[in-house]
Amino acid sequence: MNMATRNDAQISPPLTETPIPLSPRLIRLKHVLVALLLSVVFFLLFCFIALHAYIAWVLSNPTVAPLYSNPMQAKHMSYENVTFPALDGSRMMQGWYIPAAGSKKTIVFSHGYGANREETWIPMYDLAHYAHRMNFNVVMFDYGFASQTSKAVATGGKAESQQLLGAIELAKKRGAKQIVVWGFSMGAGTALQAGLQTKDVDAMILDSTFLLEPDTLYHNIKNQIDLPRHPSLEILELLFPVLNGTSLHQIPYQQVKKEDYPFPIFFVHGTEDEKAPYPIAEKLAGNQTNPYSDVWIVPGSHHELIFREHPREYLRRVSAFLANVKLAEQKDIDNDPMIKNKP
Repeated sequence: MNMATRNDAQISPPLTETPIPLSPRLIRLKHVLVALLLSVVFFLLFCFIALHAYIAWVLSNPTVAPLYSNPMQAKHMSYENVTFPALDGSRMMQGWYIPAAGSKKTIVFSHGYGANREETWIPMYDLAHYAHRMNFNVVMFDYGFASQTSKAVATGGKAESQQLLGAIELAKKRGAKQIVVWGFSMGAGTALQAGLQTKDVDAMILDSTFLLEPDTLYHNIKNQIDLPRHPSLEILELLFPVLNGTSLHQIPYQQVKKEDYPFPIFFVHGTEDEKAPYPIAEKLAGNQTNPYSDVWIVPGSHHELIFREHPREYLRRVSAFLANVKLAEQKDIDNDPMIKNKP
């Protein structure tokens, strides 16, 4: 026997481990565990999406209290019940028209989200009475989401701007030559959206302006529940068109945020506004070049509560603004050669 043969005989074949097959019972257990894990994942995903659907539904369908009074009962102001169409004809609106004898100037109030034309926490009747004492006709009306007869969804200003334009058209038909829109919260944001579409507004007073955009939407959601910014915003943007027919992209917030409006605007905002942070008012005011536009940022004041917290100063500043608007109107008349040269 030679050396090569001896070495071959001494080399044993490599050992291979034979896998031990899993028992049918273990296989079934593995499948059950995977199915349970997937079920938990899908359940949590469903709950996450359902939570966002609920948030979108609540935002689209605010709870609004019924009317509890009227201008005569609240402030002894004579009024008319009025019905008028939204400018796009999408629905009929209900409201009150409070005439001022012989006046050709009208204030149209634009109430906020979750409220009706009375908006008790402002309180709106006090401001309507103040406007009426200054010889303004007054229009107070309910947005579609506040209607007690044919309630509509809230759309962040898309449909509401058409409803506000309908109220402005009503004021024109009643003989108004000067129209001031006085808006609150989302009603102020709606006024700015309407202002992009009309030349019939002579001035605006905007209190606690809320403009529905991704930043303010997430800010308000996070105040209530700690959800991640992403993908929460993306999910809500997908759900809004399903629940209220309006995408955030249909709200012209980008245009509003850079617009220099041709009419004067008085912005009023509190530094402790937890729903619409005051820098938005500063930014909007900073875009305005009309010499009569102004901004009042009130230290320590809260959302839509500035009149309650500083009533005298509030009315003093509003009076000064309205006086300036009237002065500007008179200057335009004085400088109009067609009027100036009339015999």
